[in-house]
Amino acid sequence: MRFDATGKVSLDHIYTQPDPRSYFRLLRPLGYCVPQQAKPYFAKLIKEYRESQHVTVPKVLDIGCSYGINAALLKYDATMDELYARYDDEDREGESREALLARDRELSRSRRPAQPIRFVGLDTSGSALSYALEAGFLDDAVHADLEDHEPTPRQRAQFAGTDLVISTGCLGYVTERTLGRVIEAQGTRRPWMAHFVLRMFPFDPVERALAGLGYRTIRVEEVFKQRRFASSQEQALVLERMSAAGVDARGLEAEGWMYAQLFLSRPHDIPGPNDPNRERN
Repeated sequence: MRFDATGKVSLDHIYTQPDPRSYFRLLRPLGYCVPQQAKPYFAKLIKEYRESQHVTVPKVLDIGCSYGINAALLKYDATMDELYARYDDEDREGESREALLARDRELSRSRRPAQPIRFVGLDTSGSALSYALEAGFLDDAVHADLEDHEPTPRQRAQFAGTDLVISTGCLGYVTERTLGRVIEAQGTRRPWMAHFVLRMFPFDPVERALAGLGYRTIRVEEVFKQRRFASSQEQALVLERMSAAGVDARGLEAEGWMYAQLFLSRPHDIPGPNDPNRERN
């Protein structure tokens, strides 16, 4: 079992397969569930944006979108349980990618009318993006690593007009550098943001960078299960990292699950939500 520099088990290979089956087969025993927990928060934020900004079809950029999971949940009201059953079905072992895509296209057609959202995915995995586009989960895809590279003119055009930016677990690997480049592509516009971030990763550098770009950030008080630790060794490494950062893992990660927090960032001139969140100092 290999571990990355953060102490987490390396799962890179499941994001680069030609279809999502390896992704779901590996994550199912670990109880990976953060997209399902994020779904009502994202849906509420999109609804609030649509109504307050008078935008009929908001454009949502999903950073680290992989196979378009958030898009499938939000556009077509799929669930993680449904997707686990769909992609980890022993009775369909050996099914071709083309047959799987056909079933996914049928899923998107059967859920019409879809929620009025335009989903753009940003990821470093071209194969995952390709699948999400072909399946009809994403409306557009940006294959880029904005940590190391400026967006191309075409990519900047794809980012332009973004209304909301979301993510479910990539921040910590993706930093304020990527977010800044996405924001710069908007000109004077400032999209709303909602990021689920593992507690092992500090959000302060991102918050400071966003503040410099005209945002204020609040943290939702609730914590959200992401997945179980893949092994006792992974848990030990993550707990060591959290302890060094001064993060108390008692009652949470120390019990065997990884947890995320939700950070909501909006332009200074946009009122904050009425949820029982507290503003961070």
